[in-house]
Amino acid sequence: MSAVSLPWPKQLSHRPLWVAVIWLALLAAPYWMPLAGGYTALGTRVLVFGLAAMSLNFLLGFTGVLSFGHAAYFGLGAYGTGLVLKFLAPSTPLALVLGMLLGGVAGALLGALIVRRRGVYFAMVTIAFGQVFYYIAFRWHSVTGGDDGLRGFHRQPVDLGFATIDIVNNTIAFYYFVLGCFAVAVGVMAFLLRSPFGRTLLAIRENERRARYLGIPIEQHIWLAFVVSCLFMALAGGLDALLNNFADPHEIHYSRSGDLVIMAVMGGMRSFWGPLLGAAIFVVLEDYVSSLTQNWMSFIGLLFVVVVLLFPRGFLGFLQQERKV
Repeated sequence: MSAVSLPWPKQLSHRPLWVAVIWLALLAAPYWMPLAGGYTALGTRVLVFGLAAMSLNFLLGFTGVLSFGHAAYFGLGAYGTGLVLKFLAPSTPLALVLGMLLGGVAGALLGALIVRRRGVYFAMVTIAFGQVFYYIAFRWHSVTGGDDGLRGFHRQPVDLGFATIDIVNNTIAFYYFVLGCFAVAVGVMAFLLRSPFGRTLLAIRENERRARYLGIPIEQHIWLAFVVSCLFMALAGGLDALLNNFADPHEIHYSRSGDLVIMAVMGGMRSFWGPLLGAAIFVVLEDYVSSLTQNWMSFIGLLFVVVVLLFPRGFLGFLQQERKV
């Protein structure tokens, strides 16, 4: 039996009906969210953090490796995008690509240093590297803006050659721009997870020792998964910078990494779409409860405890289990 021939787990399968419902909800979000008391920018934020949580879950849920410093790559993508727009060229696609590459290159270099660590040691080293980036952004005021964050840049219209998309003043157009980036990233992740490479990651997650005995280069596969995760995390950070026209150093802090872990676990870290559901719940609750009290994180923490105790497979895992009963 080889790792490549492992059966595709049921909780990872993309049921056509589920996928259709998800995409229809996302496509129509700018029109139904106001009826539900929301607004377009909130839907955009859900997409951004949904992509970030799914990127982390590529490493956590499908490879079995926990990183508590992934917010660093989210921040690198945000700062890279902002710096390109501010100093290099007023091009939104170029800024996103370069911001994404900045996070991916940093992930490749640091991943090579920590790929042999496991468990709590891996998590602690990722926190340490993440905090290094946080203090660089916090202290390097002349470049990053320090504690005030990076300002003075704005997202630019997207020129397609035959048409120009105004994502500057049209929030709905910007939502669909983010949705397009989200769709491409999610499609690539789904393709990778269904490939022999993805099935090998599942083999490593389920039994690393047996996978090693089969001759699988464990460290190489974990490093590749780490790099892919960092690339899409940086893309999410770049989209966040475009959403706010601002790069915040606090987005690099390890507490943001904890938020992303909460999103993935709350939605269902062993399901492909679970982190998106977790991100939607987290972002909507944050937006609503924070308008009522400054202690909004206490409610998020309480909900997280309830989910871990009662729904260990997350909300999506619970819903899928209920359908089978």
